Amino acid sequence: MTDAALQQSVGWPARCAQAAPRLGFAGVGWIGRNRLQALAESSLAEIHAVTDPDELCIQSCREIVPDAQIVGSFDELLAQDLDGIVIATPSAMHAEQSIAALNRGFAVFCQKPLGRNAAEVKSVVQAARRADRLLGVDLSYRWTRAASLVRDTVRSGRIGRVFNMELIFHNAYGPTKPWFYDLRLAGGGCVIDLGVHLVDLALWTLGFPEIIETRSRLYNKGVLLRPNSAAVEDFATAQLVTADQAVLSLQCSWNLHAGCDAVIAARFYGERGAVFFENVRGSFYDFSARLCNGTQAASLAEPPDAWFGRAALEWARKVQRSRRFDPEAEEYIAVAEVLDSIYGRQHV
Repeated sequence: MTDAALQQSVGWPARCAQAAPRLGFAGVGWIGRNRLQALAESSLAEIHAVTDPDELCIQSCREIVPDAQIVGSFDELLAQDLDGIVIATPSAMHAEQSIAALNRGFAVFCQKPLGRNAAEVKSVVQAARRADRLLGVDLSYRWTRAASLVRDTVRSGRIGRVFNMELIFHNAYGPTKPWFYDLRLAGGGCVIDLGVHLVDLALWTLGFPEIIETRSRLYNKGVLLRPNSAAVEDFATAQLVTADQAVLSLQCSWNLHAGCDAVIAARFYGERGAVFFENVRGSFYDFSARLCNGTQAASLAEPPDAWFGRAALEWARKVQRSRRFDPEAEEYIAVAEVLDSIYGRQHV
């Protein structure tokens, strides 16, 4: 079957083979607006329609894409002639909205977390597979040059078998929107907000090994949370063990007295060396990669690196080539199941 015939067989308008995909945006707060601006400036996509209940967000959006149509609801967005939808709404809406968009035949790019638990994430991936539609999640740190080089180094075998990992994400600030502190709406606290990036970086770098053991402790304002607590954690520590007995030690937090804006690291220790992904001088945006051997360290990557919207741009490139389901979306389930194990939830 030719590419043109394949595109017609899955209901893809012929214009998509030549033109930039037409996208809709659900949610244009800080993150959504950043992704919208990155896509608009790249010319990889046409921003056709936007919805957000906050008029200030809409006004900021108009400054970036004055010709985009403003619609009053997510349902109205689904009624537009689009190739894909970017979802940057509160976490409680992610799974439901993603499934609705996929069922309408749209490719989807969703902010993390894709769902509040593994069951929700699995339902979205299953919907994408049934609809044969592309599904992307903004696990943005994968797309830094430093993380990519760390992964390449580990996968090449240069440092030998990795047996220990240190995963850290301390944010000296915390979310400002109340829903982040509502377990029902957010699905959790700093683990699902920040720890998701650490778990994804570790599994993605190692090739998604099976996790056979998890031990964790979650705290709120320095107090250990009891099982089934209604509070969300602002500090968490966990130890994960892979099937080949490698150990991942994880810490993440909001509002920690860290002495800087953020401490972010993923350090991989192997039999013949180590490789580090680390933020630079407390920055949320600047990252380095270092290869270590004994007391020696060599730089693999240093700032600057314009990575912040790269995940969305790569998704848009994929949409232009094909909106069909990418089996790599199964990785989102693996990450969500590890988060569930940290929270002590049973997989469904």
